[in-house]
Amino acid sequence: MNPRTFGIRGFLAAALVLGVSAGPGIFPAVADAPATACQDRAGAPDAKALREAITGLPHARATAALVRVGGDEGSWHGSSGVRDLDSGRPADPDARFRAGSVTKVFTAAVVLQLAAEGKVGLDRPVRSYLPDLVPAAYGRVTVRQLLNHTHGIPSADVPGGTVEEWYENRFAVHDPRAMVRSATAKTKEFEPGTEQHYLNIGYTVAGLLVERVTGERYADAVGRRVLKPLGLRGTYFPGTDPRIRGPHNRGYQTMTLDDGVEGLLDVTVWGVTDAWAAGDLISTTADLERFTKALFQGRIVRGPLLEEMFTLPGERVRDHVSGDPAVYSAGLSVSKQGGREIWGKTGARWGYSTGIGATRDLCRTLVYNVNSTDAKGQGTNSVAAAVIGAVFSRPGH
Repeated sequence: MNPRTFGIRGFLAAALVLGVSAGPGIFPAVADAPATACQDRAGAPDAKALREAITGLPHARATAALVRVGGDEGSWHGSSGVRDLDSGRPADPDARFRAGSVTKVFTAAVVLQLAAEGKVGLDRPVRSYLPDLVPAAYGRVTVRQLLNHTHGIPSADVPGGTVEEWYENRFAVHDPRAMVRSATAKTKEFEPGTEQHYLNIGYTVAGLLVERVTGERYADAVGRRVLKPLGLRGTYFPGTDPRIRGPHNRGYQTMTLDDGVEGLLDVTVWGVTDAWAAGDLISTTADLERFTKALFQGRIVRGPLLEEMFTLPGERVRDHVSGDPAVYSAGLSVSKQGGREIWGKTGARWGYSTGIGATRDLCRTLVYNVNSTDAKGQGTNSVAAAVIGAVFSRPGH
């Protein structure tokens, strides 16, 4: 396989670069923002625990990590690992990376903006906007159900069933309309609104909805409505370009190599048209921190529509696979960490694992990117899990 492969035992020595800062969040509150006074303070971020979470890179599970912790309780910035295994240079803390499914938060935000403007009805059938694409069999699926994964549309067919096969098809260009047709040609997984199944396909449809309603390309609509107003200069949509423009840390993935031995493959250059409006965003930790704070403050989605991002579909709705209670809202998901409710989103592309999260009152925020060697694997990468634990754990919880 090309490009160059790396044996897991052949890692270069780890490089560690850490920086610490203190102070409140850098974005001022606005008139329509919710109150952000911390009601349940946990104290300043645990710098020691954060250092320990990302020290020792590169190793078998990750080659680099970038972390930004913010909020009213204080801030901490750190990076660890290497830019690439060839040179062993320290990881660039300002690097761009593939944000994966964090893209869905941007997509949901734009759809909710359109709803606030009266251009989209959340309870209207998607087919009323896309009659040429969504067949009658899915005529009851609403816009809200696209955003909270209760639509019942199955995944589109994408060639390959293993990481090795997907790698061989990494430069394939996927048309979102063809993907939707592939998915909606199948029988629905469940009646819309009755269960929740986290899949990309709902956000592929949502991206096409944005294009139909605005008359713009999806990337242009998000750029005009979110990226430019917030000054997110390190964030962009790559389209069919499989490269990451600008400074970036290279991504590596564990897989079976041509000689039959498991090792690391450089997977930095990889097309993401299969994900599109569900997962093709490229960004930085600074940009995603700015975006997270602005979103929670009500600067992107304003008024009652913002609450859609913090509202689950209902107690009766269960996960289609596990049967557990639903955890996804419009764009975000919720979890309990250290006794506190955390809203956010994770995302993964080969070689890159990303997460954003915050308490609803912005007392604490987290953005991380880990160059994980098991991206898109089962469960959370161990480095990412250690970071999350260090940020949101509290004594006694």
